[in-house]
Amino acid sequence: MITASERHPEAAVYQATIPAGEPFLFEIKAGQTLRLLDLEGNQAVDTLFFSAANPRERFDPQRTLRRQNRVYLTTGTVLYSNLGNPLLSIVADTCGRHDTLGGACAQESNTVRYALDKRYMHSCRDNFLRACLTDGRLDKRDIGANINFFMNVPVTSEGGLTFEDGISAAGKYVELQAHMDIIVLISNCPQLNNPCNAYNPTPAQVLVWD
Repeated sequence: MITASERHPEAAVYQATIPAGEPFLFEIKAGQTLRLLDLEGNQAVDTLFFSAANPRERFDPQRTLRRQNRVYLTTGTVLYSNLGNPLLSIVADTCGRHDTLGGACAQESNTVRYALDKRYMHSCRDNFLRACLTDGRLDKRDIGANINFFMNVPVTSEGGLTFEDGISAAGKYVELQAHMDIIVLISNCPQLNNPCNAYNPTPAQVLVWD
């Protein structure tokens, strides 16, 4: 559901730009609102959320989809943890829907989906691991199913999935309000082999308001 925000960038308490294809890890506090902004359009932003107090508590896509009874995320969606607690709620969304089914690109999926020589291409899973190693609170076991903000993965009539051109555009955003202190782990997707990034990864931006 398309819902615009009344928040102004100049009032944000934190802003950062994530370079094309790179990882990013930071923390937001309970009650704060996070905006993920697609700066140039058609850029997938792969994201994982964890409780800062207990990182073993993390985003659970199955519980989230089951409770909202729909496949895609948008305004009004509550993101639940593996312990059944609300982590964040989507409070504004100018894109319209976000994917939880396509997963994060990895060496293995690049090989299976595309070609053997794509195995060592930069991937979201590698990005997640790089950020975890730098931060120290998370490790390989914490990399689970993620959200692909702005990514378009339609479900076919046969029940399969396809990767299609994005439905986002320059300046589209999604905002989430935190219900607890949250670690945000992002891979600004480097994928070059399908249209999720229009075959041209671009920067994304994060903004935070109190």
